Amino acid sequence: MTHAIRIHQTGGPDVLCWEAVDVPSPAAGEVRVRQHAVGLNYIDTYHRTGLYPLPLPSGLGLEAAGVVEAIGDGVTEVKVGDRVAYAGGPVGAYAEVRNLPAHRLLPLPESISFETGAAMMLQGLTAAYLLRRTYCVQPGDTVLIHAAAGGVGLIACQWAKVLGATVIGTVGSAAKGELARANGCDHVIDYSREDFARRVREITAGEGVPVVYDGVGKDTFMGSLDSLRPRGVMVSYGNASGPVPPVDLLLLSQKGSLFITRPTLMHYTAQRADLVALGKALFDVVSSGQVKVAVNQTYALKNAAQAHRDLESRKTTGSTVLLP
Repeated sequence: MTHAIRIHQTGGPDVLCWEAVDVPSPAAGEVRVRQHAVGLNYIDTYHRTGLYPLPLPSGLGLEAAGVVEAIGDGVTEVKVGDRVAYAGGPVGAYAEVRNLPAHRLLPLPESISFETGAAMMLQGLTAAYLLRRTYCVQPGDTVLIHAAAGGVGLIACQWAKVLGATVIGTVGSAAKGELARANGCDHVIDYSREDFARRVREITAGEGVPVVYDGVGKDTFMGSLDSLRPRGVMVSYGNASGPVPPVDLLLLSQKGSLFITRPTLMHYTAQRADLVALGKALFDVVSSGQVKVAVNQTYALKNAAQAHRDLESRKTTGSTVLLP
């Protein structure tokens, strides 16, 4: 019998249960994966609390890396024995073994470990679509990336630098500021002590930035709008500080005909061709060493509740991996 983390009600970390589960033979189009590492992400806490509702009872988790153990009828994307990684669903990655649709899996290069693969898929694919699709960063751009010492932030800051951008990163402490500087940030702003919008204006000689990548949400939203130049793009992709309140659209015209988008990885990778293209871009920058993925914390999968506590109290930096 294999085990998985499941929830039967929404709430705090204590609702996470370590349970024995039955994993049937993979159906047509499915693959059974024995997982070697599972990624921890903020969206997991949104599912746990009910901010993003799931039918209950439910598993949790959206990314992992492992080895294909069995395949169902009609599977052509992978074969038994392949190293694979995935992100973006279906929910249920907090498991020792699970079945998945084959079209959601990507072959994991030998140059990338299971731990790195699990740590980087959701955050790395998120950085990939943010930087290469939602707003395509060009050489010479100055970009603002919130939570620069977080999982997505550390990857996005390095990658934006590779693309030729000047990177402004916000953090919540001096220690996280040093980490951000070591990972591509040209300018670091501690938003617990400074008015980051004012500092962005100073850094850009009053112009503002063409894009803000904001995974923090409520606490930074208005300041993010104030950091944009006319016709700038506000990319709100997360709610670490809570959901953003409703916005009066007239505010966008008053602040310079701004654009706002609320993208998700699921929509940007719904077609396999898009998933494969973004995955290739991510694997290339990681395999080449241009982007380094720091796995700064590991927990036993059965101790996922403690990992959630540490994530929500902002005790973690970079990426965190759960080990089955």
